[in-house]
Parts: sequence; C-alpha cells; structure tokens
Amino acid sequence: MTEIALVDCNNFFVSCEQLMNPALKNRAVCVLSNNDGCIIARSKEAKKMGIPMGYPLFKARKEFKNVIYISRNFALYHDISNRIMRKFNNFTPDVEQYSIDEAFLDITGLKKLYRCSYEEIMARIKKEIEEEIGVPVSIGLAPTKTLAKLACEIAKKNENLNGIFRVHLNDVDNILKRTYIEDIWGVGRNTTALFHKYGIYKCSEIVKQNDFWLKKIWGKRGLELKSELCGNSVYAVNSKIELPKSIQRTCAFEKFTNDKKYIKESLHYHVHQVCSKLRKLGLRSEIIYVMLRTKDFRVFTDKIVLPEALDCEFFINRYADKLFDAIYLPDVVYRASGIFADKLVESASSQLFLFEDEKTQKAKKLSQLWDKLEDKYGKSCFKIGTMQDPQYESKIHGQNFFS
Repeated sequence: MTEIALVDCNNFFVSCEQLMNPALKNRAVCVLSNNDGCIIARSKEAKKMGIPMGYPLFKARKEFKNVIYISRNFALYHDISNRIMRKFNNFTPDVEQYSIDEAFLDITGLKKLYRCSYEEIMARIKKEIEEEIGVPVSIGLAPTKTLAKLACEIAKKNENLNGIFRVHLNDVDNILKRTYIEDIWGVGRNTTALFHKYGIYKCSEIVKQNDFWLKKIWGKRGLELKSELCGNSVYAVNSKIELPKSIQRTCAFEKFTNDKKYIKESLHYHVHQVCSKLRKLGLRSEIIYVMLRTKDFRVFTDKIVLPEALDCEFFINRYADKLFDAIYLPDVVYRASGIFADKLVESASSQLFLFEDEKTQKAKKLSQLWDKLEDKYGKSCFKIGTMQDPQYESKIHGQNFFS
C-alpha cells in the first residue's frame, strides 16, 4: 500500500512576508497581485474579516480599513519555496513539486527506515520546516494523491488536528460520505455540474457507479477518479523534472518610466534570473529575446542568435544590451521589461571550447559562485553594479504599523 503525503504551506505568500517582517504576525495582511490590482493571498486574520480572494484593491481599501496591503515579492517567495523543497528531499527522493507552496511526497516504507510511524514522520517534517525555515504547513497522508489532497484540506480546516491528518483505507467510505464532489482535487465547475445533472453530489455516490457509465460520461478521467477515491493509486509521485523548452522572466515597473538606465538595469536583473535557472537545470540558451511593454500595452521585441549556447549573464548581458538599444525609444513610456531564453540545449551536449581565455573562465567561475551565495543567503544577497530589481520592495499600503 502506497503512502503519499501532500505538504501545503499555509497562506504561503503572507507567511513569507511575516517571516521577513515579524511585525506582520497576528495581523490582517493581504498580498497583492502584479501592479497591486487585486488580493492574491490573505492571512488567517484577513480571512476571518471576510476579505474575498481576488478582491480589487480599490474596493478592499474602502471596505476593510484595518488591513495591511503588501505588494507581492515573487523573488522572495521562490527563494523560500526552493528551501522548503530541498528540505523535503532530506526525507525522501520521491518529491513532486505541485506548485510554489505544495509538494507530493511518496513516503512508502519510510517508517522502517526512521523506525517510527507515518504520523511521527509527518510531525517531524512539519516541525523541521516550521522551526528551521519558519513557514507553517499542513500535511495530509493517504494511499493516493487525490485522497492526500483531501486529507490536507481537512488538516487545514480543523484546528484540533494540529495541521496533520491521515486517511486510513478503513476510513475512506465514511470520509467520502461527508465530502462533496466539488471539494475533490481536479474536479471543476463543469464536471460538478455534469454530476449534479445525474443527481450525484457526494463522492460516495461516484464510487458506487459502474465503470461503463463513468467512462461514458467523463471518459478515462472518471475511471481514474473512482480508483483514486477507492484508495487505489493511479497517479504516482513523479520526481523527474521536465526540462522546459524556454525560460522567461518579466516584471512590471513600480512606476511607468522611460529612464533608459533603469530599464537596462532591470533587464540585467532578468538576465541573471534566467541564467541562474539555466545553470540549475544544466541548460544553455542559443537564442535570446528582449521585450519592452509600453504604458499603453504595446509590446516591442527583438531577438539574437547567440554565437554559442550560453548560461552566463556576463556574456548574455552584452547581447541583451544590443537588443535593448535597437528597440528602445526615448519618447515612449514603458511599464514592463523581460528576457526570454529560447532553443535550450543541455550543457553536457553543448560544444566545448578548448581555448577559453582567462576572462571567460573567471566570468563562469563568478557565475557559479553567485549561485552558491544565493543558495546559502537567499536571492539578491548581492548585485552587480548594473542590476536593478524592477520588483519594488514589499511596499506597505495603508496604516503605519511600525509606529
């Protein structure tokens, strides 16, 4: 019998902000989307106030006065997420990152290795993440991914469970009788409406249907859902990382601008983010695109085929600068910039040059050192002189809580 755990960080974006700024703890806090358009994360206190997810900021400010609104900082969130995922790998190599704040862990048989129960293993995972990283998590354990997701939601909603819940095979029937179809992972509005059309509202009613009927109305997915709900694993934890075909980094500016130096520095920041990702995945890029988006949403792009596949920002910056100079218009006001790395190849299969000069070797070593420093001290632990993070620093809207 497989044992799959789903570990989900609680209110992840808000938790990251509270980790960096303890003054935000136990406060009503909301993290905002790009350009501060709407709310994308809420603290427990903000949820109790009834603030909806996706609520426009201009409405929230009028209706919910005693709330701290913070601009999102995705670089920070990705950095903390990477640290959490590395922590998971200390327990098991079978880790599948589902989202920035969720991962499936196959811990089948680990109770023999750790000489303790599965519940104790989950408690240990939770304790290490919360004490060593500082982000609260909830964990659900079950024989399948679908049931593990459901178990994690139960752990989140019931404060008496201390953030951990396990679905035993003997308990599946009783749990499914209390669970509505729309509360199951992977079941959306259209599918829910389809089952409602046939008078099916609870998960227990799905598992009673014969396979022929399920396949007829929902195809293979219906059979897979039934099997997962019955405790028979269909979706295995896949720890293999699928290499991307391209990598891109874009970001809107804090304010509209036509400052050439500022925009070029933002591109250098994006180049570093792209190159860091390339090196971590063991890839290099043969084509680079530069993108500028104007205030009125017009987009200008240009590309260049690199003379060799590269993963070093100190070289790619030179080509990015040429592309930028070709498309930049001094009389135009811009809202965003971006870098795209395309036609990616594995570093191991890239052509090697036997006679690299000393300057090239130093640049590559410096890039590798940069990665090691960021792994240890976090993103943006230092910057070169021609970099400017276009993401504004966690700007606080509303009351001054430092006073």
